[in-house]
Amino acid sequence: MFKVIERLLKDKIATEELSFSGSERYRGKITGSCPQNLRAACAAACPVGAFQPAENEAGYTIDYRRCIFCGACVAKAMGAIKHENSDVMPVLTETAAEVTAAAIKQKLGRSLHVRHLDAGSCNACDFEMGAMSNPVYDLHRFGVHVDASPRHADLLMVTGVVTRNLEQALKMSYEAMPEPRLVMACGACAAGGNTYGESYAIVGAADKVVPVDIYIPGCPPRPAAMIAGLLAAADMLKAKM
Repeated sequence: MFKVIERLLKDKIATEELSFSGSERYRGKITGSCPQNLRAACAAACPVGAFQPAENEAGYTIDYRRCIFCGACVAKAMGAIKHENSDVMPVLTETAAEVTAAAIKQKLGRSLHVRHLDAGSCNACDFEMGAMSNPVYDLHRFGVHVDASPRHADLLMVTGVVTRNLEQALKMSYEAMPEPRLVMACGACAAGGNTYGESYAIVGAADKVVPVDIYIPGCPPRPAAMIAGLLAAADMLKAKM
């Protein structure tokens, strides 16, 4: 018993510096050049239309807002392209720029209040959001807080493809927020909207209903990438104020 207590006191649970790389098996950015004879097959294998042949050095483009990182295009390319184990970082629509790891370096003086809205998710993004508050990621150290009401929020964080049943709730939540206000589409469903295809029950991506300022790629995104996007949003909010 004393050895267990001694071990706990010695090791503790320490908050870590944010890492933007996963395990060796993690599917992140896609790199490499795809041969011309395989590009059509890779595009056909992509279930969400994220992989598209292109006349560039790599021979393709990836719409990471749609990408679910299933690896189907990589398998068809027969080793010519591969997944790295690093995150695909959030994208700011205001500047069309990718957020980098530098987003976390100057954290003092930031404050951001977030209202989360699940518009029709499978809950994978929601579970990763929950992990942001654990001792490892410790979201609150960056001055970011989750609120229960959109009237108190600076940013609306949307997860899941927008369903018909929750379309009105998304609109009302956005309209209830005070200016200046931001919207973050978190995950492939909210950012790309192609995960579940088209049906009478689905509206699609969040930007079909409300204006989106930040896209967080991933299915689901890792907590570190979400935090980088939130800190970039705090900077955007500060600039608007």
